[in-house]
Amino acid sequence: MVQPVTKLEEWRAFAVHLLTASGAFWAFMSLIAAAEERWVAMFAWLGVALLVDGIDGPIARRIEIKRVLPNWSGDLLDSIIDYTTFVVIPAVALYLSDFIGKPWSFVAAALIVISSAIYYADTRMKTKDNFFRGFPVCWNMVIFTFFAIEPNATFAFVFVALCAGATFLPIKFLHPVRVERLRPLNLAVFAVWSVLGIVALFYGFHAPLWIKTGILLSGLYLLLIGAVIQLVDKVRGRGADGQAV
Repeated sequence: MVQPVTKLEEWRAFAVHLLTASGAFWAFMSLIAAAEERWVAMFAWLGVALLVDGIDGPIARRIEIKRVLPNWSGDLLDSIIDYTTFVVIPAVALYLSDFIGKPWSFVAAALIVISSAIYYADTRMKTKDNFFRGFPVCWNMVIFTFFAIEPNATFAFVFVALCAGATFLPIKFLHPVRVERLRPLNLAVFAVWSVLGIVALFYGFHAPLWIKTGILLSGLYLLLIGAVIQLVDKVRGRGADGQAV
């Protein structure tokens, strides 16, 4: 027998939607900072949005939000905000900072927003074992890393092009929270990347070399571990979901 939904459950569920929607405000604050070329503030606001994005999903699943409020799509709300914070604002920062130089900063930003829009329309975005299929448009992390380690313009443009191309490839990329395989290690590496990122912000992106190295190495782990697991599974004769075939 289906239990009736109480008003308390509805209000509690709607509060979670409001938490998710607050990401739009943090995105707005970040966009203002980008327009004023206050890069530390911009990424700090994006960090707040990323924190909200990380905690609202587990809360929503715990209270069965889809059952309680079936007429409100948290997934759609989340996607709208994610496209803004993960894609549009980092692309704006890349363009306004002229990090790659004209006209290539414009071209790189265009690659980011177009490839990411297509990615969000792909219903095969997630694999059965909770990896992303194709580069998961985590441009906020990529562009942040550019600001933190300051690679040369050619390398940065090539990297953007490769990631944009990887959006359409059947390569696994890690979701550090939802992927069960190596979860403690994945969460630990993500925590390291996050803490080092906060430290880099405190330094105003003029951090010591060991901070920059830590951001680069932990970021490369998060970027590549899904493909490594996928390759190992293929060598061992496992299926796309990591199960033996």
